[in-house]
Parts: sequence; C-alpha cells; structure tokens
Amino acid sequence: MKYGTGVSLLPRVQNIVALLLVAGGFWYFYGDSFNQAGIQGVVEEVRTDITEIKENPEVISAINKVSNDVQQLFQRFIQNLTEKEEGNQQVVEPPKLEAPSEQSFSVYNIEIGDTREQVEQQVGTAKRSSLNEYGVEWVAYHENYQNFIMVAYDDQDRVAGLYTNQDLLTTTMEISFASSRQAVLAEMDDPLTSIQKGFVSYQVQNNEEYDIFRIDQNYVTLFYDKHEENTVTAIQMISEELENQRENFFAVPSEELKEGFEYQLFDLTNAARVTHGLSVLNWEEPVRKTARDHSKDMADHNYFSHTNLNGQSPFDRMTEDNITYRMAGENLATGQISSVFAHEGLMNSLGHRENILQTDFEGLGVGVAFSSDSRPYYTENFLTK
Repeated sequence: MKYGTGVSLLPRVQNIVALLLVAGGFWYFYGDSFNQAGIQGVVEEVRTDITEIKENPEVISAINKVSNDVQQLFQRFIQNLTEKEEGNQQVVEPPKLEAPSEQSFSVYNIEIGDTREQVEQQVGTAKRSSLNEYGVEWVAYHENYQNFIMVAYDDQDRVAGLYTNQDLLTTTMEISFASSRQAVLAEMDDPLTSIQKGFVSYQVQNNEEYDIFRIDQNYVTLFYDKHEENTVTAIQMISEELENQRENFFAVPSEELKEGFEYQLFDLTNAARVTHGLSVLNWEEPVRKTARDHSKDMADHNYFSHTNLNGQSPFDRMTEDNITYRMAGENLATGQISSVFAHEGLMNSLGHRENILQTDFEGLGVGVAFSSDSRPYYTENFLTK
C-alpha cells in the first residue's frame, strides 16, 4: 500500500501579500477614517493629505489606483467571510446512544442483523448508495455529514456491514472513540494476523493504524488516529457471511465499483471535515475527470507519483483540463482494498491529512482506476475557485 505525499499550491500569493501589506499600511494611518466613512473616506483623506503636500495629478492617480486595489481586496475579503458564514452548518444534535442489546458493538444504535426498516426509523432516509468491495452497496445516512454512518445490507435487507468515523459507537466493553490503541488491545482478544480467502491466507498489515478482530461472528476493524494520540477514529463491522463473499484480496473491477469508491471517498472526506469543525466540500465533476485520468495513467503505466510521465504536475493537469482555481491540492493512494482503508490511511499521513482538513478548500473531485491485477489507484484533487 502506498500514499503519495500530499501536495498543494496557492497561486498569486505574492500579489495577495503585496495587497495585504498595502492594506495594513493604510489601516495604520487611516483606520479611524475607514471606521467612520468607509473606504471612500480613506480615499478623501489621502487626497487631502497629498494635496496639502504638493499638487501632483500623477501622485493622486497612483493613490486612486492603490485605493481601488485595496477596495477590491476588502470586497473579496468580506465576500469570502460572507460565503464561509453562509456555508457554516447548523449543528445537528447527536442521537441518544444506548448499549447494544444483541451484539458487542452498535453504531448509532444499529447492530449487525437489524432490518433496513429498523435502521431508517432510527436515522431517516439514505443520502447515497454506492457499490463497495463486497459486491453490495454502502448506503450513507447523515444530516449534511453530521451523524454520518454507512450501512451495507444483505439480500434479506438486514444489516451486514456498518461504518462510522464519528463518535456514534457504543459497546459492552470499555471502548470508545476516546480509547487509545493500547487500551483497546488491553480490553480485547488478540487481533487477527491474517484472513483466509479460499485457499489463500492474506496477512493483515501490522502498521498499528488499525486492528481487525473477530467478534460475534463479525469482522470488526478499529482504526486509530496517529495524530490524536492513537485514539479510535473509526470503526467498520462486516458480518462473517459478507466477508466470505469477497473471494480475493482486491475486488473485481467495474465501472460501478470505480464510481462507488469515488463517491465514498468524497463522503468520508466530508464526514471527517465536519468532525473537525470544517465546512463541507462541493463535488466537482470536471475535476473528477482530471483525477480519473491520472489514476488510470498510473495504473496503466505502473508508476505512482504526483508528476506524470510527461512531467506534468497536478496543477499542470488541471490547467490543461481548463479547470481554474486559486488554490489546489492532490492526494494519492494505491493498494488499499477499499475507499475506507484508503481514507483512513490518508488521514494518518500528515500531508494528505492537511489537504483533507484544509480550511480554505471548497471543492473535491475523486478519480479511481484499476490496474490489470485489480489494484486500485486513488486520486483526490482539491481546489478553491
């Protein structure tokens, strides 16, 4: 499994810094005038000061130009503040969580084996359904990405899989999202070191970013956040029956699975941002094409890099696709069996995490492709227009 170093770019930084310096100087000398009469009052006072020193039309013209630049800067700044304020979410109350009644774990008071009807009585209607690596759909439920969960159903419409990266977990054990990995291992039986698929035993990677346990005839994966003292950051539960449907390490590629991984990574990113008090990103369809093309290029030509074989950076590729932006970034991953494992790994990689949790990003396009041996390549392109 690989993760590329997250990259980001802020174009025209020098121009912005220059304007900010000019604005700072003006504020020092003319802040009171701005408070009393706005930018026009500043301009008039500057005119008066200059005229008193020397009648010089060229100087006045220069001052007018700088004043206009400052005014435009202030307008953009106020507009951005307004847009961010409008984008702030109304806080949704968390559900009242209860201890599980049949199993060791529940998410949002939902347990493996519950019916779809029971789930939707609890959490409302689904926001999205998309194919996952088990050949069934992850059904996402949330309120603008608050109280976010994904549920997988079997052919009897019973819960066969659960996931959340928000604090919606209850257990019969002394485990919570505040628990460290060390505390989890002290409470639980030893984690699995391998999972059998047919005649092949697949080793569980021992990177301390997650542990897989077999509990109540379910495979329970607890993910940890290396940047928050290795505390529990997410949980995935898969029934034994559903796990056995996945015959190989990598799922069989398809257009539906490609799209499923893309939308799931988008939803997982927004759920993580909301948990950290950040705004929800918009889905950027044109950017998905750029991301998909890069994933396909890496998969087809067996390389893994932000710079493609033609020497183009992520920003070159976006520009070539006529995508305009003021700020952009890219995350890469490959070799993870699913969107969930890819996302949790990206969150544990500092550069990628910074892109996911970048305050100023506004949009995201995700592109996935599969190599000839079914290995998935994931590309996330973030931007601010």
